[in-house]
Amino acid sequence: MMITCFGCEVSILTIIQSLIGFFIAAALVQSGLDKITDRKGNMDWLMGHFSKTFLSSSVPIMLTVVTLLELAGGLLCGIGALMVLFGECSLWLMYGLTISGVNFLMLFFGQRIAKDYEGAAVLVGYFILVILGLLTFTI
Repeated sequence: MMITCFGCEVSILTIIQSLIGFFIAAALVQSGLDKITDRKGNMDWLMGHFSKTFLSSSVPIMLTVVTLLELAGGLLCGIGALMVLFGECSLWLMYGLTISGVNFLMLFFGQRIAKDYEGAAVLVGYFILVILGLLTFTI
């Protein structure tokens, strides 16, 4: 279905893809920037969070990897959402959503290992949104 406004035609699918992309971009870019600007605070919290798990010695590398994935996924989603909205290539958004999905899986795994089941449950909504976003490319 197409919507016409001020002489421009935009499909509902385009709007949905862009909104999902912008939402994921906002969440991940903010989170990634927080991990950069407050690395010590994040490191301290994560060291405590994983202190009784087999992941405790891997916290510094995990924080770096998650930060990079969040920024890459978020930036690709934001740029991709703009490109889709303006009728350009949708691959950037698809790549951004894929990287974001991998990031949310990693975070979910970590929360489950740390036995933070409430924290893991919060991530499910983000993951479902990413999957729905990816499914829009099949329509």
